[in-house]
Amino acid sequence: MPRLEGKVALISGAAMGMGASHARVFVREGARVVLGDIAEDVGRELAAELGEPATFVRLDVTDADSWSAVLARAEESFGPVTVLVNNAGVAGPFTSTAELAPEIYHRTVDVDEHGVFLGMRAAIPGMVAAGGGSIVNISSTAGFSHAGTPNVAYTAAKFAVRGMTKAVAVEYASAGIRVNSVHPGGVLTPMVANSLDDAGRAAVSAGIPLGRLAEPEEISHLVLFLASDEASYVTGAAFVADGGMLAR
Repeated sequence: MPRLEGKVALISGAAMGMGASHARVFVREGARVVLGDIAEDVGRELAAELGEPATFVRLDVTDADSWSAVLARAEESFGPVTVLVNNAGVAGPFTSTAELAPEIYHRTVDVDEHGVFLGMRAAIPGMVAAGGGSIVNISSTAGFSHAGTPNVAYTAAKFAVRGMTKAVAVEYASAGIRVNSVHPGGVLTPMVANSLDDAGRAAVSAGIPLGRLAEPEEISHLVLFLASDEASYVTGAAFVADGGMLAR
């Protein structure tokens, strides 16, 4: 039996990269999936590729009304959302703190932290009514340890996601809602692949004990586990998938 049979999932930032990988794995495992993203053309192409179990809806994660509209559309198309993957994010500027413009700081936090809050806030009432659900918040290894590059906004947001996850997990455990965070290290998304030549990839890989970047689907398998009933006793936890980077 498919591992997500009967579940309706909403994935933010689903049009490309890790979000697209999550969507493909979820559909393969029996879920009906709402793809939320601001990249409309790419998102609609992916929905067409995935077929009947998937639909695309434009989602601006920084806008509470946008979240409400997407949840309503999801219920209309497939039924109540019982799996939420807060995947959307921006990397933020690699700029020293003293030189970082406040508006850029706020934009990064608005997407990477506030967007996660708004997603949980919007999805939780429906999950409570449905008798439970699973929320998976995508953070980063930057939610545990500063990566060594000047990126205070991104680091602040990713630490906050880990903390929010634990707070909401405790708050809604009695309602049957599980909330966990996933902390990838380097992932070979198309954007990363296009930005690294062979020498750059080798340099990055040298800092990873497993000696390579992750394929997006390797992260998706962890997200799949947390979304499924196999993780029925798992909540408030932070899962690292980094090839051993934080173990150094």
